[in-house]
This record gives sequence, C-alpha cells and structure tokens, in this order.
Amino acid sequence: MQETSKQYDAVVKTCRDLFNKKMKDYGSAWRILRLPSLTDQIFIKAQRIRGLQENEVQKVDEGQESEFIGIINYCIMALIQIEKGVVEQPDMDTEEATEFYDKHLAITKQLMLDKNHDYGEAWRDMRVSSLTDLILQKLLRVKQIEDNAGKTLVSEGIDANYQDMINYAVFAMIHLSEVSK
Repeated sequence: MQETSKQYDAVVKTCRDLFNKKMKDYGSAWRILRLPSLTDQIFIKAQRIRGLQENEVQKVDEGQESEFIGIINYCIMALIQIEKGVVEQPDMDTEEATEFYDKHLAITKQLMLDKNHDYGEAWRDMRVSSLTDLILQKLLRVKQIEDNAGKTLVSEGIDANYQDMINYAVFAMIHLSEVSK
C-alpha cells in the first residue's frame, strides 16, 4: 500500500499543479458555480472518457488523462463549494484556494487509504473502463441527490460521492501511467 500512496501523490501533484496554473490564469471564477454546474462539468469529462474508450476515431487531440485530471479538479472544487458555499464574485486568491484544495485532498486520500486497506487494493485488478463506469454511476447518484434537494434517506451524501470519484479517477490515472511505461 505504500506504493499506492506514492503513486496517488504523483497523480494529485499533476492535478494540483494544473489547478494552480489555472488559478493564476482565471482566478477563482469557478467559485460562482453551483454544485449542479460542477456535476455537469464532471459528467461531460466522464462521458468524453467513455467515448474515447469506445470509439475507434478520436477527433480532439486530448486523451483520457487530461479528462481524469479535470474530474479530480472539478470534484475538489465541488467539495470546496460544499464547505464554503457559492459566491456571486470570485473571492479566493491562489494561496487560499490551494489551502482548501490541499485540505480536501488530504481528507479524500485518507478515505482512499482506509478503503484500500479494507478492500485489499481490489482496484488494481479493475479495468480503466470499469473505473469510468463507476464515476458515471456516482455522477448519476449525485444528480439524483441534487434533484432531491440534497436529501438522502439511507445513502451517503454528495461529498462522499465526489470523494469516491476523485479516488476512482486517481486509480485510473495510475493504471494509465503503468500501461505507458
């Protein structure tokens, strides 16, 4: 499991670096997005990945990796929005946004470590396409919870679903990096 932790950190470093660069380019314009808008952005990314996995022809020169990075970053933005709420105007500088990014990433990584222990790293035997399908399933769950005004009867909340999507996307990125070696 120590190897998983190192691989996880390498993937999220790439995601965090891109997040910071985009913060410098665009500021925190994403802070105006409501959760359903972020969910839809993640859904678009996941659908594109599925299309890349199923279609023989690819017309845009960006692979699965960039889409998984987008899923991870949008999910972290969603977790920040859950904690901080939506604003009318961008209100965070890069340093503050990165602090929240790191906080939610640490919580999500700990969840991964706990589940990884209990499940015995079962994800290592899964296909990237299965991880993509699980992300899409989580998105459909989130959409239903959003349609239910955030209420669930017996199920985990939206935040747990975003965390699971982050972890599935990281696992997919680890698999993709191992294939390209």
